[in-house]
Amino acid sequence: MKCLMAEVNFSEGRNQDLIAAVRDAMLAGDPIDLMEISSDADHNRTVFTFKGEPKAVLEATKRLSAKAVELIDMTKHTGAHPRIGAVDVVPFIPVKDVTIEEALEICRGYGAYMGSLGVPVYYYEDAATCEERKSLPKIRKGQYEGLEEKMKDPTWTPDEGPSTFNAKSGATVTGVRFPLVAFNVNLQTKDLEIGKKIVKAVRAATGGYQHVRAIALVLEDRDGIVQVSMNLTNYEKTPIHRVFETIKSEASQYGVGVVDCDLVGPVPVYALQDVLKFYLRTHNFKLEQLYM
Repeated sequence: MKCLMAEVNFSEGRNQDLIAAVRDAMLAGDPIDLMEISSDADHNRTVFTFKGEPKAVLEATKRLSAKAVELIDMTKHTGAHPRIGAVDVVPFIPVKDVTIEEALEICRGYGAYMGSLGVPVYYYEDAATCEERKSLPKIRKGQYEGLEEKMKDPTWTPDEGPSTFNAKSGATVTGVRFPLVAFNVNLQTKDLEIGKKIVKAVRAATGGYQHVRAIALVLEDRDGIVQVSMNLTNYEKTPIHRVFETIKSEASQYGVGVVDCDLVGPVPVYALQDVLKFYLRTHNFKLEQLYM
């Protein structure tokens, strides 16, 4: 059976009634496997991760997005996480027996639908229409607050939907990509500048690891500790343990330790294989040894 995964990131992580309404809209159709709902009040963001038959995933994503666009007003949104829209970013990830071409067809069908709702849409990663749009951070640069001015530049004419700014909903980014690992490291400090220095050491944009995107932010609901919040865009080339050990090393020079870590959303089991081998020295370990 063909299986496609979607990770829908939308800009609300505090209003539980709104989040429940979006969830209910998503589930009001053909069955899908809802793998996780991850909400963060500091980020003011929720991620719904689900998988299933590609057309069912597409229709569920449409229902979810329509409800989020209806209920979320970006003119009132604040949060620590970068964002440009109510439905901020929607990657589709082939899981089983789904080709990139099939995933792209689903992605573009979704993009056209969002455009029909009056939401400007940008395609990224494997769906990008030009090299400048492959990178999510480039598309999201300036965030929601800078989007109106950005859209005046013909270079940033949307791929779908209106070419004028939608104040209520912002814009949506969608694409097809390799499985991503959302990995956060929480530091034993309230000094945001230390977090920013560590971010510079690990993220690709400032000379760190090629497949790491990272920001530093303060977690108000955890008494102001600092988090290094990351997306590892290719765990095969930049494994989790390597990034974690680098952060520990960089933090130690400031006398700072690690409180704990977060893995947000589903994690490919192959990504954890390297973690097991590194920390347990189980170099002959095989995934076939795992069972449920």
